[in-house]
Amino acid sequence: MNKKIHLLYGFILGIALAFVGAYLYVTLFLGFRFEDGVQAIKSQNNISKLIALGALPNLLAFFLLLKIKREMWARGVVLATIVLAISTIFYL
Repeated sequence: MNKKIHLLYGFILGIALAFVGAYLYVTLFLGFRFEDGVQAIKSQNNISKLIALGALPNLLAFFLLLKIKREMWARGVVLATIVLAISTIFYL
């Protein structure tokens, strides 16, 4: 397949894992429903911290993708993590 398609798949995977990570953090550790938790975090101006915590599963995905020899997918996950890191700057 085309390398750009694999990069896009990795990017989508990275963004999706960030949302899953944020969801798990809000529901399991904070004990809120997701919408209520995000509103509480937003009212405290900590949304950038939620984005950063949500991106933690990307680390696991990156190493797993390298292990199974999906380098372009892993690059896409790194690209998604970079985009998420830049977005945290705008929410400071």
